[in-house]
Amino acid sequence: MHLFTKLILTSALATQLVGCLPAVVGGAAAGGAMAADRRSSGIFVEDENIELKAVKKMETNLGEYSHVNVTSYNRNVLLTGEVPDDAKKALAESLLKEIANIRQVTNEITVEPKTSLGSRSNDAYITSKVKTQFVTENRFPANYVKIVTENSVVYLMGIVTKEEGEAAVDIARNTTGVTKVVKVFEYLN
Repeated sequence: MHLFTKLILTSALATQLVGCLPAVVGGAAAGGAMAADRRSSGIFVEDENIELKAVKKMETNLGEYSHVNVTSYNRNVLLTGEVPDDAKKALAESLLKEIANIRQVTNEITVEPKTSLGSRSNDAYITSKVKTQFVTENRFPANYVKIVTENSVVYLMGIVTKEEGEAAVDIARNTTGVTKVVKVFEYLN
């Protein structure tokens, strides 16, 4: 009977720990991303908070005919996507003024109908191809550069040396499907 009780308790405990596994794995992945990043852990978290606050403001204020992405890297914010008119483009940028700790805003939003789901899927595919090329070519640590793709235009963000930035642009420019590369780098030297 004692063995049976241990078996039941062990099984019950195992089912309770299942929920912890994603938290442990997710925490380890985030920690690994921060370890391979030139941003401090505090800035990494601040970038996440800036993105969350900004996305909420965009969703609340821009309406269903807009598609805006917000990417923060070292508190430099990149806006990409599509809005129906210039007023919405200006509004998107002005909404960021309400968020603390943003150093700079690069507004690359275009005035046109929002892209289709197919176009966004293609953008995700292009991003994965560029990231794969970064890893394959091994010319710099791939985690030093954040890739954002919108309507086949690749935006590159990160804290890089001039040589790393040039390598990233060269790789992205030569990736099939990329129509244009835009640098949003912060340079070390």
